[in-house]
Amino acid sequence: MIYPDNAVDKLGFTDIKELIKSKCLSEPGKEMVAKIQPQTRFDQIDKFLRQAYEFKELLLNDAPLPVDHLYPIKPLAEKARVMGAFLAEEEFFSILLSLKTVFAIIRYFNERDGQYPNLEALFEHLPIEKQLVTAIEQVIDAKGKVKPNASPLLAEIIAGIAKTEQEARKRIDQVFRTAQQNGWTADGNLTIRDGRLCIPVLAENKRKVKGWIHDESATGQTAYIEPEEVFHLNNKVRDLEFDKRREIIRILTALTDELRPHIPLLLDYHNLLSKVDFVRAKALFAIDIDADMPELSKEASISLVNARHPLLLLNFKDSGHAVVPLNIAIDKEQRIIVVSGPNAGGKSVCMKTVGLLQLMAQAGLLIPADATSKIGIFRQVFADIGDDQSIESDLSTYSAHLSKMKHFSEHADAKTLVLIDEFGTGTDPLFGGPIAEAVLDVLNRKQVRGVVTTHYSNLKVFASNTEGLENASMLFDNAAMRPLYILQTGKPGSSYAFEIAQKIGLGQDILHVAKQKIGAQQKRVDTLLVDLEREKKTIHEAQVAIAQKEKKLAQLQEENERLQAYLEENKRSILNKAKEQASDIIRNANRLVENTIAGIKESQADKEKTRALRKQLGAELDRHTAEPKKAQHAVKQNQAETVDIQVGDWVKIVSTGNEAQVISVAKNNLVLALGELRTVQKRGDVVRINKKTPQSRGRQSHQARLMDEVSNFRPEVDVRGMRTEAALYEIEKYLDRAVMMGFPSLKIVHGKGDGILRKFIRDYLRKYSEITRMEDEHPDRGGEGITYAYFE
Repeated sequence: MIYPDNAVDKLGFTDIKELIKSKCLSEPGKEMVAKIQPQTRFDQIDKFLRQAYEFKELLLNDAPLPVDHLYPIKPLAEKARVMGAFLAEEEFFSILLSLKTVFAIIRYFNERDGQYPNLEALFEHLPIEKQLVTAIEQVIDAKGKVKPNASPLLAEIIAGIAKTEQEARKRIDQVFRTAQQNGWTADGNLTIRDGRLCIPVLAENKRKVKGWIHDESATGQTAYIEPEEVFHLNNKVRDLEFDKRREIIRILTALTDELRPHIPLLLDYHNLLSKVDFVRAKALFAIDIDADMPELSKEASISLVNARHPLLLLNFKDSGHAVVPLNIAIDKEQRIIVVSGPNAGGKSVCMKTVGLLQLMAQAGLLIPADATSKIGIFRQVFADIGDDQSIESDLSTYSAHLSKMKHFSEHADAKTLVLIDEFGTGTDPLFGGPIAEAVLDVLNRKQVRGVVTTHYSNLKVFASNTEGLENASMLFDNAAMRPLYILQTGKPGSSYAFEIAQKIGLGQDILHVAKQKIGAQQKRVDTLLVDLEREKKTIHEAQVAIAQKEKKLAQLQEENERLQAYLEENKRSILNKAKEQASDIIRNANRLVENTIAGIKESQADKEKTRALRKQLGAELDRHTAEPKKAQHAVKQNQAETVDIQVGDWVKIVSTGNEAQVISVAKNNLVLALGELRTVQKRGDVVRINKKTPQSRGRQSHQARLMDEVSNFRPEVDVRGMRTEAALYEIEKYLDRAVMMGFPSLKIVHGKGDGILRKFIRDYLRKYSEITRMEDEHPDRGGEGITYAYFE
């Protein structure tokens, strides 16, 4: 698929694999990374990309995946497959830890059923065989050693060893003390020689201690003797050790036999651990390079949005520099991009970025580009990068380029991505340019896709006049004489050879002679390219400015819509409040009329009393309507004044009586601030006020007074010390308000005394049908001195 073989190295794909390999926790995971190759099947690439993307999301947004132990199971399973073979203690311990990791991973994804469907497919239908873990744990302890009670015989042998060693130690201690008392021993304590516990004895006394001499000191003055009394005990310990080893081997062999039928399942577990480690490494690398999953297409096309070269990105992370993003599109209409521009301007990086990201995506790796990027599938990737001259093959630089061009022209097709750096170089430009143009024409007619970098003017002209080819240039800052590393398609770029030479400091006389030697036509073309680039930069800056203005306009439009929505809501709120005020006025008026009618009935239609009541009713109604008329009159009187209302003035809204500050004036409309709220009012609906002078109590509206009374009213009246008539009058006022406001009871504090006031009050309250019962306060809180009247 990739030609030549070293193209993967020159594009940087081998370096990418090494970086991913460093993220692996196990050797099988590293082996899988080493086998990464670009794929051509859509479903396979899509699966690999989605697995990497889901693992990346898991690492960033979910609880850590339990991957503490990823020991390879496959070689141990293959060893256990052989009849008669057995696994060692440490090998069983590795399998045990790996099995626990496998089961923890399966449980992790089972708890998140459906959240990571592509990762769950890694172990689909893979069972949790707990009996394997149970069988191993019955034999192997938490330190990876065979348990002393793994079998009854082993427990008996270990107990026998301990007992015999204790007896041997006791015997040798006795002999050692006796030898010390007799002065036969050398300086020092008991020591081990040839695996035996020995007594250090002076050479002249070695015949005095019966036993076997195992060693002597370098000077020959000390002999190390194993006493005769403990020799047979040590032999017994040695025999028991052999028995212990044989029993352990028998136990491990039996355990291996028990494990052998499950070898296929163990291999499946091994594959799961390897794949999890492999995908995890890909996801970790994707996080390092801020990679995302592009949209995958079956077409042979590329559309990269804000793409960055991953190796360049990692190098720049340490230095704090930013990588200029690349935006490029290759499709069936715009098949080959011919990139030109100054040296060190980023042409080769642009081409390598396209090639490397294509290989990464087809290998199932996330790429450092926006998720809106679109990656197609190519069956072949051909690359001609760098110098491939070979002394062994007798190839010059240009010959090596030509051999690649031969292969490209013969084997490339519409599903081939071709990458050619410095197309046509390596020989006389007079001949290299036409040959390169002819090869480009052949590739174009074969519908090949690709990126070509060049300095040759004939290729720029050919690309501008040929369908399927598109010129592109790397932008250059003329003023600062530095490359911008931004790719712009639609026009070729100048090489800026003279400008760069001038910046480096090449002599003016040399530059003048050089300019005289180039043709007039070439000079005009180069000048035209420079002018075009300057104009392109101006247009780009204008586009940026327009985009900023459009963004600001969108923000203003959004703010205007929010304000409009707020005004509509404020309008509804004011209407609802006005309706509530109207309802309150009607209820008050109805109650006033009913009280008047009741008074007329009580006076039995006495003319004087009736006349007085009617007069009182008229006065109350006049009072209810006086303030709106007064407000309207005030509006008319102050219309001249409202004309002069300015930003910062304080005004009073006539309809509600609320005070607000003017924050904006637009023709006949005022935008007012009511604390955190905003409202719009007509000039004629407000009256300017002096905020420094607080409103007097007498200027408050009737509705405001009612609201104050309601908010401050408490259903409790204290009539202690009052005469009976005054007390009953005060109680009646509180009683009416408590009933009207819907309170459940009225508390009357009258004191105890002789109980006369309490009796008159209770007799008076019994006349009201609204009162259902009366009770005394709790003895601890006033008792008979307080009466509670409860309403229906």
